Amino acid sequence: MKPNNNSAASIGLLTAITASLCCITPVMAFVAGASGIAATFSWIEPFRPYLIGLTVAVLGFAWYQKLKPRSAEEIACACEEDEKPAFWQSKKFLAIITVVAGALLFFPSYSSVFFPNNEKQVLVVQESNLQEVQLTVQGMTCTGCEEHVKHTALQLDGVLEATASYKEGTAKVKFDKSTISIDKIGQAIEEETGYKVTQ
Repeated sequence: MKPNNNSAASIGLLTAITASLCCITPVMAFVAGASGIAATFSWIEPFRPYLIGLTVAVLGFAWYQKLKPRSAEEIACACEEDEKPAFWQSKKFLAIITVVAGALLFFPSYSSVFFPNNEKQVLVVQESNLQEVQLTVQGMTCTGCEEHVKHTALQLDGVLEATASYKEGTAKVKFDKSTISIDKIGQAIEEETGYKVTQ
């Protein structure tokens, strides 16, 4: 009897979801309007390479089980198995699981599409009121985190430009100091994203 590879496919999908939680959570939190939970799964980031490896290994094993030739013994006792397998045990289902797992694993590379482009047009700001600050933001793990921080800063009145880098753990914000303060910007980012912000 051919081994059931549903459990391997399920484990592969579960590890892909787990590997992507640190990157998916900021986007889901933004979409749901519960932005303060964005940093909840950032602790998973150091384990992400291992989870990706486990996902690939488990799905590879599932495909091996599905595609390997049957032995003579399996063929001899397969008379009742010759009927069409259920969808959950088919190659089509395993292919769907593989595609979904791949999309989850590559999520950080396209997560920015879920955040609106909110570039601002500034009509009049006195040059003496312009200030730029670099904030340290702890907890960012991917481009989704960067976009969340950037979007949060750009929503604030008085903020003209904002960029963030998860690799450097920083956010650069250009703002009108007559309208908003550095402390208010840091506080808003902390409240909306859940990341720790310092100057």
